[in-house]
Amino acid sequence: MNMKTHDNICCSSEEATGRDCCNPNKRCHTGTWEQLFNAIQDPVLVVRPNGIIIEANDATLQAAQKSRNEVVGQGICKIVHGGKWPHIKCPLEEFLKTCSPKVEETRLPGLFGEYSFTILPIKEMDGRIDKIMLLARELSRDELQKVDSIRTAKLAAIGELAAGVAHEVNNPITGIINFAQILLDNYELDPVGVNIVQKIIAEGDRIASITHNLLSFARADSCEREPINPVEIIKECLSLVQHQLKMDGIMVMTEFPKNDSLIIANFNQLQQVLLNLISNSRYALNERFPGSNPLKIIEISCLKKQDNEHPVYQISVKDFGTGFPQSLLERIFEPFFTTKPAGEGTGLGLSISYGIIKDHGGHLHVNSILDKYTEMIIEIPTQV
Repeated sequence: MNMKTHDNICCSSEEATGRDCCNPNKRCHTGTWEQLFNAIQDPVLVVRPNGIIIEANDATLQAAQKSRNEVVGQGICKIVHGGKWPHIKCPLEEFLKTCSPKVEETRLPGLFGEYSFTILPIKEMDGRIDKIMLLARELSRDELQKVDSIRTAKLAAIGELAAGVAHEVNNPITGIINFAQILLDNYELDPVGVNIVQKIIAEGDRIASITHNLLSFARADSCEREPINPVEIIKECLSLVQHQLKMDGIMVMTEFPKNDSLIIANFNQLQQVLLNLISNSRYALNERFPGSNPLKIIEISCLKKQDNEHPVYQISVKDFGTGFPQSLLERIFEPFFTTKPAGEGTGLGLSISYGIIKDHGGHLHVNSILDKYTEMIIEIPTQV
């Protein structure tokens, strides 16, 4: 190991050989230090305040599915979160800059689950903080359920606020659209005036559409549900978008169960969710591969599985597009959060989809690694 630390003494690799080192009253026990460090079953990393990793134990390498040379010397965000976008800060790196003990919950690519990172600054003898230790601990099922409950409560609170805002905005924007239409129908306007009024109507309609989406997010529409085959929903969605996908050079691969199973659901609502997921996959693939590419693939599977002894239908929509930084995965279901440029997305699609699946007694979650893939997973109870 490049760094040998004991009792606040850091020796070079030449000194840390078991003989007397810089402190005549102490001896370095390199082998013991390495054994203790690597015996820790949870991932442990030592980083500089700028986020560069200078040490990692064996558990970290196994979790990240990388060799030591691929981890040491890299930025913490790349190893823990899989990378980041230049315009969005990594929360873990921001915590490191404060050099104060904190606990940050995050995900580690290569692991099935979520980890809590404890950030421990290491003071040198002169009081400087030149190294920070990160101790990872896998969250228990109860802790994950608590996190999910908090997230659901937060979304519910945002939904109530969104509903109030939508109602307040809806009335005046309807008036603006109607008055603009009166100008267009009853007054002689020059071409410039007509163009301006038409733009007012178009922008008003866009605001009205956003308020409608807000209300859809705030409360699920009271739609009838019936036993349906989710495979039929997927096939119907693909028939609607197959022309667009073909024009973009995107191939769709499907995997369906041999035997049909039914779920109790609303056909139109689930179709809305799936169309939104397919649209997001199409966008991500076109962003990463503007032209033709063999990786422009959307994989859609629909399989029956057991979840805590209860059968569920798992619908997966996976693409190999831009992916998401791990640090953003917990935010993508928040209303108005979008990674698309201004004017290309409202940030409500996934929020509404999340609410629809929750209202069906199911779960919508995501697995993603930056510049590799994104997999959106829907789990809905099957009809018993």
